[in-house]
Amino acid sequence: MRHDKFHGRINGSGRGCDRPGCREQGEFRAPGLRPSGFDGPGEYRWFCLEHIREFNAGYDWFAGMSAEEILAAQHPTAGWDSETRAFRPTAGVDAAPRWADFKDPLDAISGRARAFRPHQRPDGQAISPEQRRAFDALGLPPDADRKALRSRYSQLVRRYHPDRNGGDRSMESKLQAVVEAYNLLKGSALFA
Repeated sequence: MRHDKFHGRINGSGRGCDRPGCREQGEFRAPGLRPSGFDGPGEYRWFCLEHIREFNAGYDWFAGMSAEEILAAQHPTAGWDSETRAFRPTAGVDAAPRWADFKDPLDAISGRARAFRPHQRPDGQAISPEQRRAFDALGLPPDADRKALRSRYSQLVRRYHPDRNGGDRSMESKLQAVVEAYNLLKGSALFA
């Protein structure tokens, strides 16, 4: 069976025209009668060229619908109110995804994905990349509490401040990074 996409003709269907009394070959497919509440074409009907043109001229998709049903079908978000299997709250519970059995012995894919995944503290709070850099600048683990943050900040300020390290101004950039990191973290929701 060859399908002529441009014209909609399906050659070699082996069906006769569904128009009563017509003896021509049914080469064009048309939607059938839709059962009530069924959203789809139903059983297809097959027509010859003359009768498919006649069918198309008189076809009304909205036939049998009330005004409210027509408005609902024409709404831009029609169909988005129904839940698909992939977005159900139980997605993945009833059946594992096809890729669940994939093995990554060299950690090539999952290692790279971890770099883009937000880090989390033990209490489940997500850590942004900026907060992660601030923890690194202070040399603190992500699960540090407010007391550890203050203690580490005081220790690094004493180490890098020119008044405390004998006037060595080469560490001013490190001091500035420590101050910025501390200000970012102390005002964040992580330490609220």
